[in-house]
Amino acid sequence: MEFGKVLENEVPGIDFSFPQDGEQTLITLKGRNQIKDPAFYIGCAKWGRKEWVDMIYPPKTKEANFLDEYAKHFNSIEMNAIFYSMPKVDMVRKWKEKAEAGANNGFLFCPKFPQIISHLKRLKNAEEATDQYISGISEFGSLLGPCFLQMGDNFGPNNMPVLEQYLRSLPEDFKVFVELRHPDWFSVPSVRKELFVMLSKLNKGAVITDASGRRDCVHMELTIPEIFIRFVGNGQVQQASDFSRIDQWVQRIKTWQERGLEKTYFFLHQHDEKDTPILADYTIKQFNSYLGSQIPEINFITKQRELF
Repeated sequence: MEFGKVLENEVPGIDFSFPQDGEQTLITLKGRNQIKDPAFYIGCAKWGRKEWVDMIYPPKTKEANFLDEYAKHFNSIEMNAIFYSMPKVDMVRKWKEKAEAGANNGFLFCPKFPQIISHLKRLKNAEEATDQYISGISEFGSLLGPCFLQMGDNFGPNNMPVLEQYLRSLPEDFKVFVELRHPDWFSVPSVRKELFVMLSKLNKGAVITDASGRRDCVHMELTIPEIFIRFVGNGQVQQASDFSRIDQWVQRIKTWQERGLEKTYFFLHQHDEKDTPILADYTIKQFNSYLGSQIPEINFITKQRELF
């Protein structure tokens, strides 16, 4: 994931402190009570990483079996692969079967909208493509989690009516989180307020992307009592910094949890994905220790002390 990437020597100079909760978050959580068993889903962006063989995948694992092994370690996947091609029913069924066979405590796929909808058609005249997308991913059945609609950097606030119209056209029970990247969505107060009020009224979530070079995307606006966080780490050299950021998320999520947060979807990325399982394992341990989640820790094939 290249979004928000900075030079390695720039990382120590970045202010990673979180802003206060946004105005819409205060509205969304107002009057809610802490629920007994909030749900937690932690995963990566893809399962097809050859670097994870001998690390979390057994030696000589074939690529065709990567998902089988991935599902033994994580309870969700932020599915970026679908961005590049429309999901086919037979393939989705195969993925579902593999995840069901490997998962211990349930599993969720959170598929990205295909680029033909978001980046090529830019949400206009996208009815047929959207129907195909929904038809394909519906084959995940009970394993289908929320989907996320990522718009390009050049999709700015002048497209607000297009975005709203498109979201209104989706089935009401179709759970969607929206990721926006143009800086004006967050820097212009009137635009920011209109955006998050609109998402709240339509019962759509707002993705929070924590990337080093785009701190404005850490907007801290909850439009529904659930969060979808895309965390972009900086690799093993900056591991202490990344762990510190995870700790900040644990603290913030805990405050939201105490005010009625129901579900947390936390997906881990790195510019070099080789060490992502290490970052994920730390995240799982912190969530289990301080947030009450009960997600199994990652079972490394190589001893952890050899990985650090």
